[in-house]
Amino acid sequence: MLLILKHCKTLLRILILPPAGPLLLAIIGALLLRRRPRAGRVLLATGLGSLWLLSLPVVADVLTRTAQHYPALDLNLPLQAQAIVILGGGGQRTYAPEYGGPAPDPLLLERLTYGAYVAHHTGLPILVTGNGIEARAMRDSLVRNFAIEPRWIEDRAYDTFDNASNSAQLLRADGVQSIVLVTSAEHLWRASHEFAATGLQVIPAPAGVWAERDLGVLRFLPDAQALLRSYLATYELLGEPVRELLALSHLRRH
Repeated sequence: MLLILKHCKTLLRILILPPAGPLLLAIIGALLLRRRPRAGRVLLATGLGSLWLLSLPVVADVLTRTAQHYPALDLNLPLQAQAIVILGGGGQRTYAPEYGGPAPDPLLLERLTYGAYVAHHTGLPILVTGNGIEARAMRDSLVRNFAIEPRWIEDRAYDTFDNASNSAQLLRADGVQSIVLVTSAEHLWRASHEFAATGLQVIPAPAGVWAERDLGVLRFLPDAQALLRSYLATYELLGEPVRELLALSHLRRH
């Protein structure tokens, strides 16, 4: 039953967030044009207009900056941590022909690359947490691309709440109380709260921190990467209030 609810949550997220959400609004508006022309025009314009805006780099930049709460980790300062935790959730290919096995998609690879970078600088052991084949793709990528063997592999997490709960159990069994948490910069605020709720001490280590880029007039033209960044930022901006509501309602407890 719990798994069904989690799949429903995923479906709802897909239908609400861009590009599906704005497109659904536009389709509903188009269907209403004959019977309710005013409402139809409003929905059609809102759907297509919001999709256009979310595809603009200038809009994606604003949303990204709003969703990112932590600065880049300063590795010149001493870290009071015992382990590095790298979160899944960035996507993977079940089978990548060029590697002969699973491989992470770009967003997940960005997290792994930065996690490996932190590990090489600190010498801390790594825990990877994801779901099934995702965790294997993370482990294989670290070994294959960065010559790092994760000490812990948590492969039963369906969402960030599971990432935190399951990882905390593994880490506490080895006496780990303080971690460097690596995930996408937009996701880190919500993830840090979930991990802190388990009692772990969290040092945020964001991957993909926003930085100014000189795109000139291209900032005002639609771009597929900008739409992806808008999707990721919007997901986190909506996800944090949901996390707070669930925490206050005690519907989920670590």
